[in-house]
Amino acid sequence: MRRWLTLSAAFSFILFLYFPEASYGVSPPITLLRSRKFAEEPPKILSSQELWFNQTLDHYSPYDHRQFQQRYYEFLDYFRIPDGPIFLIICGEGPCGGIVNDYIAVLAKKFGAAMVTLEHRYYGKSSPFKSLATENLKYLSSKQALNDLAAFRQYYQDSLNVKLNRTKVESSWFFFGGSYSGALSAWFRLKYPHLTCGSLASSAVVQAVFDFTEFDQQIGESAGPECKAVLQETTQLIEQKLAINGRSLKASFGAADLDIDGDFMYFVADAAVIAFQYGNPDRLCKPLVEAKNGGEDLVDAYAKYVKDYYVETFGTNVQIYDQEFLKRTDVNDDSSARLWWFQVCTEVAYFQVAPSNDNIIWIFAKMYLDMVSFLKWMQLTYTMVAQKLLDPWRHASKQTSSPEADMPSYLITCHNCGHCTDMRGCPQSPLVIEGNEQNCTSPDAVRKVRQKIVEHMDLWLSQCQDTGRRKESELLQGS
Repeated sequence: MRRWLTLSAAFSFILFLYFPEASYGVSPPITLLRSRKFAEEPPKILSSQELWFNQTLDHYSPYDHRQFQQRYYEFLDYFRIPDGPIFLIICGEGPCGGIVNDYIAVLAKKFGAAMVTLEHRYYGKSSPFKSLATENLKYLSSKQALNDLAAFRQYYQDSLNVKLNRTKVESSWFFFGGSYSGALSAWFRLKYPHLTCGSLASSAVVQAVFDFTEFDQQIGESAGPECKAVLQETTQLIEQKLAINGRSLKASFGAADLDIDGDFMYFVADAAVIAFQYGNPDRLCKPLVEAKNGGEDLVDAYAKYVKDYYVETFGTNVQIYDQEFLKRTDVNDDSSARLWWFQVCTEVAYFQVAPSNDNIIWIFAKMYLDMVSFLKWMQLTYTMVAQKLLDPWRHASKQTSSPEADMPSYLITCHNCGHCTDMRGCPQSPLVIEGNEQNCTSPDAVRKVRQKIVEHMDLWLSQCQDTGRRKESELLQGS
């Protein structure tokens, strides 16, 4: 039985951007500081104490015995000794700063679970090499990452048994992930069904899309007719101003250092995406529509939104859009951009290219963001040709249930529901403590899906525990 849950959010549903830097595929709040007054105010991070595990570099070579240090975290305050389950939260394509106090923590309280999270190889502090030169990235893949999870699971189970002074006991494990790490969660259950009771795959991009024009089309649906029309007009005006005085235009967006026009256009487009993706559509649409109705300059209004929200509030570093910066091979605070693009180019794709008509934010992409440009850019950045594209966002996620395979899927529909709403609440960034759904425009829709999550988890964990007890009894009888 496959047993995974896929969760999607509709209306404002846009799956993940190419450079998220979060614990499981969604961008982190600007500050993730643990509160000193736990009793008075719940912390945003439950645990930030770094722990380390010696991980195998290449799981596919019997001759390569090299290892690297992989960072992980644990939180045991909710753990029901001795038979509580273990929740493994998979970190995605960015640094992993600790165990976040979102809805998974609520589930851990309910089920008496230990919480543990593993940083993805190469990201954050889990880099096997001091140089991120292309030849050193050969071990960066989802396949290696799945093997990392299996090896870590065994290590942590053994460590926990030692702590509890027991041997040969297998806890009930449940895996969690969102976006790319949501795909990892689902794929892990498929590859290693005996190692987890089930998986929750939130906004999981399990289906790679090579020519991903649906990305732009979904933004149009999420924006609604009025905002969509203003966005289209704004992008046309930006394109015109770029041709007349590009240097002045880029400076007005705080992006004067993006010399290449295509890099600037990608930055400008992503700034719009983020509002829909993380449940803040009104932060973008309201000022633009007001500017339009008031006869104000749309480009100025959009530039203000980009600087105030995307750069200042959301915390985006403009230089990650600079092709020259992405060629840097040193390990730095923004290495995730280079690393994720490598994965995009070598296995997962999701190329957000321009639709042939009715473009929204990518209207300028006819010049800058077509498939030929992407492939050429990859060659320049990684000195290689992209091949070996694995075939796994809403259109890259599983949206229908497969009852016969025990793979239920649920779709959340609300105005400000977006990426990983089921785990993060509304908005999805900055962090909402315990993923509280009260700020969602349809909180009942979120609650209903969460109730389904609890029901499935309760059943699957119970079945796992029953099987574990039988095996333990058989071992005792055999001895």
